[in-house]
Amino acid sequence: MDGYEKLGYSLLAIIVIFYLIAMFIGIIATYPYGLLGLIFIAAMGVLMIKVFKERIKNKEDDYYSREIDK
Repeated sequence: MDGYEKLGYSLLAIIVIFYLIAMFIGIIATYPYGLLGLIFIAAMGVLMIKVFKERIKNKEDDYYSREIDK
């Protein structure tokens, strides 16, 4: 990964963080109805964490990504 790619990912991460903060502010501003959105975002976050954990632990995927289709 070169410097420009790292810079691009860093800027993208900053934009995502600001976007999530804006979403949470909007959800809190619409308090009674915004709780559904907050619950939805929390559930999606938990599922994303589960997917990343499974991908990191899966040695078979690592083998195929390194050895197959080269």
